[in-house]
Amino acid sequence: MRTPAAPDRHRHRVLVVEDDDTIGRHLEAGLRGHDYAPTWCRTGAGALAEAARAPYDVLLLDLGLPDMDGLDVARDLRARLPDLLILVLTARTEDIDVIAGLDAGADDYLVKPFSMTVLLARLRAHLRRQAVAAPVRKPVRLGDLVVDISARRCALHGAEIPLRAKEFDLLAVLAERVGEAVSRETLMAEVWDENWFGPTKTLDVTMAGLRRRLTEAAQAGSGSVRLPKITTLRGHGYRLERQPDPAD
Repeated sequence: MRTPAAPDRHRHRVLVVEDDDTIGRHLEAGLRGHDYAPTWCRTGAGALAEAARAPYDVLLLDLGLPDMDGLDVARDLRARLPDLLILVLTARTEDIDVIAGLDAGADDYLVKPFSMTVLLARLRAHLRRQAVAAPVRKPVRLGDLVVDISARRCALHGAEIPLRAKEFDLLAVLAERVGEAVSRETLMAEVWDENWFGPTKTLDVTMAGLRRRLTEAAQAGSGSVRLPKITTLRGHGYRLERQPDPAD
């Protein structure tokens, strides 16, 4: 069962997946009252069917669903809709549960109970970041890795590496400052939003995913690969190391 949203091209369409009637009604009313177009589903299966039926900009996803684990919903929709903004709503407070949600493809999370004000602020922050049009930039070559920021493509020896949206944004910020120490605050501001507030665990999980995908791409190729190293600067942030010239 779902409550359909009235179609409106000028409003962000939000798919709310929540089996609790009180929370679901509160989210639906709050979103509609702030100029979003929400559709409320109570089950994971219903959410997957709805996402296949109509385009959505945002997914607000409860992990404790009656028919399936919300993590499976996140993985499925992330694979199908790489640009979908996914915010996990969870009562699970352990670090391992939060990390699992982010690693399943979520962009952010809120631990229940949360206020509508905080949720709306997080939504605005993410959507502002998505709406910023990037200027045309020349591709950055880092050893055998090429990062084309304008085309949002990353390739190793010509083979494209499928990065998630935030993973690519993180790599792009580091690539434009190759050899420089980039603080956690700078990365949060440029990859998420300058007005971001809340935990930065999202950054650590996104960085782990980026490193894993780059390593997997290098291991999948044949022969030697010059892959840039991302160094962790404890207490500060990260640095993307310069690659030496092959003639050196």
